[in-house]
Amino acid sequence: MMAGESREGATLRPDLFDQAMQARMERDAPLAARMRPRTLDEIVGQQHMIGPGKLLRRAVETDRLLSSTIFWGPPGTGKTTLAMAIARSSRSHFEILSAVLAGVADIRRVVGESKERLKLHAQRTILVVDEIHRFSKVQQDALLPHVENGTVILIGATTENPYFEVVGPLLSRSRIFQLRPLDDDELVGLLRRALADRERGYGNRSIDIASDALEHLAHVAGGDARTALNALELAVESTAPDHTGVVRITFEAAQESIQRRAIRYDKQGDEHYDTISAFIKSIRGSDPDAALYWLAKMLYAGEDPEFIARRLVIHASEDIGLADPMALVVAVSAAQALQFVGLPEAQLNLAEATLYLATAPKSNSVLGIAQALKAVESGGKTQVPQHLQDPSRDAKGLGHGKGYRYPHDFPDHHIAQSYLPDDMAGQRFYEPSDQGFEKAIAERVKQWRAAIAPSRQG
Repeated sequence: MMAGESREGATLRPDLFDQAMQARMERDAPLAARMRPRTLDEIVGQQHMIGPGKLLRRAVETDRLLSSTIFWGPPGTGKTTLAMAIARSSRSHFEILSAVLAGVADIRRVVGESKERLKLHAQRTILVVDEIHRFSKVQQDALLPHVENGTVILIGATTENPYFEVVGPLLSRSRIFQLRPLDDDELVGLLRRALADRERGYGNRSIDIASDALEHLAHVAGGDARTALNALELAVESTAPDHTGVVRITFEAAQESIQRRAIRYDKQGDEHYDTISAFIKSIRGSDPDAALYWLAKMLYAGEDPEFIARRLVIHASEDIGLADPMALVVAVSAAQALQFVGLPEAQLNLAEATLYLATAPKSNSVLGIAQALKAVESGGKTQVPQHLQDPSRDAKGLGHGKGYRYPHDFPDHHIAQSYLPDDMAGQRFYEPSDQGFEKAIAERVKQWRAAIAPSRQG
């Protein structure tokens, strides 16, 4: 009997120990982990996907998630949370893999067990893969046939653009849902929920947080729920109760808890290209405030300042050009100043160039070079007309330069003559705008072209 009791005790103790450890881990987990939503109704934001009547909600509520799904969005927007909430609400079995830790062997194990489950119990398996973009092509290919034949229903979560990071065949068999950053009001509501929740949050503690402090945490979190909750937790845990036992969190305490906003910015990903696009479009659209904002975001995030300077130089010709020829001078000067003084001081030089370009008159007439290149590429006659050829070597023998009229010998230093190949006479590549300095150029060009036309007809 004693032996039996010992065997029974040996069997039970690990289970009790594991349960106690699990309970302790859940109790001591970070606030963001404790407050992770467990159902669709608890999820904050993303109403464009899971609001009443939306496709995804209908599929989940009827347990008819038939196709694989990929959730794509910035950190802290609820991708993994949403995937797990969907899996929990389904009658299907669900497995979770982290693409950072899992390999092909883990995929084979899940697939093998899924086949057995489907065969013996007719139960589907939902496979949640966190950070699916970290799966290699080999790992994604290993998963593909089992997604295709329905052995597993895949729910992937990724912060990276799946159209670039997920292999095409797997992507074509999945529905893509893009999550949005939470707005400030949604984050404030989330923080208030954490303060009121007695089971997982701070509902059992006396906490008084100033409304401006709460709004500051939400605003600086930049749409990231995890960042907002982590900041709240730091503010609460680092603030001692007053003599009445109340933890009072002021605006200053909130500032200390989220001192610097860690913005999302991938120098090779969407944020890099989207932000520089917004920067250039703001300059082109003559909005100096927006241009400075996007410049600040790039500088704050650690973008290569030489990349910014190069784009300013390009933009000075592409979108301003002869409407203000000084734009190119200013942009090149800013690029040289960057080399000379470096950051952080060169922020001023880049800002000056940005403001100059944003407020300058605009013209894209230099894009005529594209039409000229197209004309050359099309295979037209590109031989230089005789009167434009170099006479310094064989003028006597071949007549190079014969018939050329030297403009400086004529009034206003101009004489009507053709400078294009004969079969391209009258072709227009430069169309001057009526903006800024180029308006005067347009008048001169108009007169010159009008003078050439009659001479050509004659």
